Amino acid sequence: MAHAEILELEDEGIARQLYGHRDEYLRLLGSELTVDIHVRGTRIRIEGDPLDSALARDALLQLYRLAEQGRSIRSEDVVRTAQMLRDEPDADVESVLMDTVLKAPLGKTITPKTIGQKRYIECIRGHDIVFGIGPAGTGKTYLAMAMAIASLNTRRVQRIILTRPAVEAGEKLGFLPGDLAEKVSPYLRPLHDALNEMMDYDRIVQFTERGIIEVAPLAFMRGRTLNDAFVILDEAQNATREQMKMFLTRLGFGSRTVITGDVTQVDLARKTDSGLDHAVRILHQEKGVGVHRFSERDVVRHPLVRRIIAAYERDDAEREATAAPQEPRT
Repeated sequence: MAHAEILELEDEGIARQLYGHRDEYLRLLGSELTVDIHVRGTRIRIEGDPLDSALARDALLQLYRLAEQGRSIRSEDVVRTAQMLRDEPDADVESVLMDTVLKAPLGKTITPKTIGQKRYIECIRGHDIVFGIGPAGTGKTYLAMAMAIASLNTRRVQRIILTRPAVEAGEKLGFLPGDLAEKVSPYLRPLHDALNEMMDYDRIVQFTERGIIEVAPLAFMRGRTLNDAFVILDEAQNATREQMKMFLTRLGFGSRTVITGDVTQVDLARKTDSGLDHAVRILHQEKGVGVHRFSERDVVRHPLVRRIIAAYERDDAEREATAAPQEPRT
């Protein structure tokens, strides 16, 4: 016989919001945690494995508290809550989903969506230089951008500088049409896209013309001192050791730097060391430097992306385990 957990809610209106239209949120939660959920009024009965049933009960309680604070519960909240508690049963979901990083145009509020993202935000708040390392879809650059704009809005910094190396899948800039600005423009497009989601277009144009916001390739950082700025280096796995040293030594007074990348997606020529991997290795213990590593648990794109990343990581581990040891050179 399945284990049963009973939950009695106080407010019928909040309970209805928690259930979703025709109990769709309860079915979604039940699917995520492999339990059956039955309701009668404000009384909820959860049946299934004892651990899963307890997690479902905790998920409903935490979602209920979110609704009490005025948050409009969405299907995404239900899925994220279930995933967080499945990954860490003691997780404080409220502290994650209620941490407002930035209020963007059209009423959009940007918050962390996973425990890993919450820890990343706290890392940025507490360090002058932060390395955010992990797979695509974990919000590395997106959340750093939100933190940058929030810092500009509160006048903690006077400008935002966004940069990335102009290296992609072995392509040579010299073979691309146009002048230098036109050649590097496609590489900077993702930074522009994130910026457009978080700030009014007219404000972006105004700030860009005044130099308050700058989007430029990494090579343009040479010889500069970046004071009172929030600087983001994206796709840093494609920076060489020399470029990374050049970039890190640009940091001036009152500035903060976030460096993001995925060390498994290096597009540099063979035998060229990634500056990101090297910098993390030699700087991770320095005071004022923070390192946050994301995993597939933090992927907030389509659920299949999370499973794809996990599959590739398993394959890489199997290849390393079965690789024949190289014979020593004579």
